[in-house]
Amino acid sequence: MKKSYLVIALVLATFFTVSFITNILGAIFPALIESYSIGLTLAGFFPFAFFIAYGVMSIPAGLLVQRFGEKTVMQLAFTLAAIGATTFVLMPTFAIAMVALFMLGCAMALLQVAINPLLRASGGSEHFAVLSVFAQLMFGAAATLAPLVYSKLQSQVTTAEGFGGALSGAIPADKTWLSIYAVFAILSVVMLLLSQFTPFNAVPEQKKQQLSWSQSIGFFKDRTVLKFFAAIAAYVALEQGVANLISVFLQQYHGLDPATEGAKVVSEFWLCLTLGCLLGLALLKLIDAQKLLILFSSGAAIALLSALFGSTTVALIAFPIVGFFLSIMWSVIFALALNSFKTGHGAITGILCTGIIGGAFMSPIIGFAAELSNNLQLAALLLLLPLSYILSVGVWANPLIKNKTFGNSQKTLSQPLNENS
Repeated sequence: MKKSYLVIALVLATFFTVSFITNILGAIFPALIESYSIGLTLAGFFPFAFFIAYGVMSIPAGLLVQRFGEKTVMQLAFTLAAIGATTFVLMPTFAIAMVALFMLGCAMALLQVAINPLLRASGGSEHFAVLSVFAQLMFGAAATLAPLVYSKLQSQVTTAEGFGGALSGAIPADKTWLSIYAVFAILSVVMLLLSQFTPFNAVPEQKKQQLSWSQSIGFFKDRTVLKFFAAIAAYVALEQGVANLISVFLQQYHGLDPATEGAKVVSEFWLCLTLGCLLGLALLKLIDAQKLLILFSSGAAIALLSALFGSTTVALIAFPIVGFFLSIMWSVIFALALNSFKTGHGAITGILCTGIIGGAFMSPIIGFAAELSNNLQLAALLLLLPLSYILSVGVWANPLIKNKTFGNSQKTLSQPLNENS
């Protein structure tokens, strides 16, 4: 199959954009609390407003892709993201922030649903696994870069220098963190223009399973789908819960500046998660995926406890190590889920993506528990609940096909996704 290189480049850039916009909340969490004079519970509603959109939009996004195609849905998403980010910058009240973040979340859900099948179609099914790794690396690179860009912008806004200085006149003096959302608005417009001028006609037509809303929802009746849906929700809750905790925890317990040291550790968390993906690819050739999931879940628990109860030096090292151990969880859970079914992988993928809604709940729950107990350290132990469920997946999962290792001759984990999604 002939590759559509411009479309592949656009899709990879879109993965970068989605991650860049999604993974900034952890770095700016302390600034949100200070700017709005709110506690951890209300601050938790910022990620809630963003991630709840995945639960609302993922299945409708799939229907929109079927009806109008990936290019139209992507353009709709970039337009919605530009409007949401601009609205946030121009009217940064708490209520408007909830609406703007929900709009951004809807846009990211639309993009997530559109670009995964588009990557497979534009690059060819036989190259999908390799391209997926590149997409994951783009995603991780953006998550690593976002806190560093935010930190640099804060410095420029304060000193009225560079690009941040040029934005200083458009944002309130007490909410300089809004500069990053101005960047999101500009980035969304750039991506909208790129999508407009990218020749999608080079992408081969895809044969798609036309599913109605009722048919898509019907998969929720399957017990195994529900268990893996819960696993995806648990993973995103854990990932976002840790990312949003880092900066405010280091500020409260170790006195570190959230705009510099805190943002740096958040960046290192995402960097370690990205590097862990590369190592995970090699380990999956040596170790059964379920055993590896149990091993990495145990390592994440040890690293998390060390970060919460260790010294400043230990916390600065342990938080990024948590990211390393989270690295393989999404891919392994997703693959185990799809490998548990012979058919219906496209619809099941839509249901699993709806599980990203899990990112909406962990931060408000931790915030409420912290304010109730007046102890963020103990409240953060709630992260062990989704982590325990993820570990349990390695015990109860019963896939039809296991990942190919040097000790067996079975198909790879990704093969059902490539063949049937």
